[in-house]
Amino acid sequence: MSAALTYLPSPPQDPVSEDRANRWVFWRSPAGQPRWARPALLGIALVAAVLYAWNLPLVDTAPLYRDAARSMSESWKAFFYGAVDPQATYTLDKLAGSFVPQAISVKVFGYSAWSLALPQVIEGVVSVLVMYRVVRRWVGVVPGLLAAGIFTLTPVAASMFGHSMEDGALVVCLVLAVDSYQRAVLEGRLRSLVWAGVWVGLGFQTKMVQAWLILPALLVGYLLTAPIDLRGRLRHLGIAGVVMLAVSVAWVALYTVTPAADRPYVDGSTNNSAVAMVFGYNGLGRLGITLPGAREFSSSDGGSDGPNAPARPQLDLRPDVRGNPDQDPTKATSRENPRGWGKLFDGSLGVAVGWLFPLTLLALVFGLWWWRRSERTDQVRGGLVMWGIWLVTFGVVFTVGGVEHTAYVASLAPPIAALSAVGIVMFWRAYQRGGRAAWLLPIAVVAELAWGAWLWSHYPNFLPWAKWGTLAIGVAALIALILPRVIRNASSTLVTAALAVGVAAMLAAPATYAVSVLDPDYSGTSFDANAGPESGRIPMAPPPPESGGPGGGG
Repeated sequence: MSAALTYLPSPPQDPVSEDRANRWVFWRSPAGQPRWARPALLGIALVAAVLYAWNLPLVDTAPLYRDAARSMSESWKAFFYGAVDPQATYTLDKLAGSFVPQAISVKVFGYSAWSLALPQVIEGVVSVLVMYRVVRRWVGVVPGLLAAGIFTLTPVAASMFGHSMEDGALVVCLVLAVDSYQRAVLEGRLRSLVWAGVWVGLGFQTKMVQAWLILPALLVGYLLTAPIDLRGRLRHLGIAGVVMLAVSVAWVALYTVTPAADRPYVDGSTNNSAVAMVFGYNGLGRLGITLPGAREFSSSDGGSDGPNAPARPQLDLRPDVRGNPDQDPTKATSRENPRGWGKLFDGSLGVAVGWLFPLTLLALVFGLWWWRRSERTDQVRGGLVMWGIWLVTFGVVFTVGGVEHTAYVASLAPPIAALSAVGIVMFWRAYQRGGRAAWLLPIAVVAELAWGAWLWSHYPNFLPWAKWGTLAIGVAALIALILPRVIRNASSTLVTAALAVGVAAMLAAPATYAVSVLDPDYSGTSFDANAGPESGRIPMAPPPPESGGPGGGG
């Protein structure tokens, strides 16, 4: 094993076991973790809860989506079929699972805008806690806390988890799938791998084919790393795959075996077919491929239904809510949002999720290089492979396909948070040990400063004092990091201060955009969640006391 591996974090000696003696004393760290670990995690979770719940009293709603959630809360038939009206005459172009959390919340708390958004706040906090557990179990407590904090302060997460969007449920299902997968890959445990399949299947019920994009990462990661023979690995993957497929297509099967006269009409199709809606309109249709029976996909959702479809209102789910730059100069842009291969690297999608791309890619490249000679079952290398494949798979699909809502790219937040966290610790330890590898942390700071300046320049009038303050912190960090490398016998206090300022410089820009959701004008909307100047606020009238039928309801 390469000596360079000593620069990198090591997984805990007992990564699976949990201390059950103090399970109810939740503010105390379990055995084997520092005393400050659990309080720090709870502090991060509290920050997440405040960010995500801050605007609940002012949150807006998407009309047809809120009608579906309300109908599902009033009628069991509408609940099982995901119908938009209590009489269950037709569905939206979504699976019922998209609205189950909101429907349950409405059933418990009554019908209101905040009760529709509350489940996403809970999903966000759960995602933060599970991110810590996954990364802590993988490489240690400090990277785990960093991953939870980075995920919390990802701008798209700060906005999305505060609105009634099904993408929040997808993200928490994916994170829970990786949590179960990790237990499986550590011990070759079939039961945990099956649970990972269940979570992916539940994610499919929320966002359909998008949930399956994680499968290459889990498949390759398990084949590469699980500590059992190849036949056992293949058998486990086959069983878990069957369970995942069964959970995924359960709703489609329910529709397919139910006579058309006894169920709602399926929107998103021209022939009343759930298969066409799921795998055509919401699947290959997003890549420009139209399957028979699938309505042709368009960003305005204005395609035509089949001849027997009930009349339905047309709704543009992507209104321009960013604000008029002439009225609000902080939201003025300096250039157009890119399309094609550049869409994730600038504009609305870039500021939503892309601030830490340089750090993420540096961590992935150098982590895989430093671990290139490790044994097959090495968990750190396996984790790098899994997170890397997750990042690349989702990134490529989003690049070549349509991203109609910024919340789609929230699926990139977990791998970015995990890889950025492990990168910070890798480069921190390399810096402390000295040698050529010590320059990687200053390089990462420089790359992040340049990248952050580029992204922020898309909105040149948004919080200029924060922009220049971030750059000043970065320059100070760079000077502080270089001095100990050129001055002999630099004090440990200087080195520690330089490291802390360097990390702060890399995270300052995305944190600024995320915290901006505390101002309702920068908190995003239920149509297209994004924190910062890309977002806007739609004036919302209170929901009416009675449903107005399909497409109605104020």
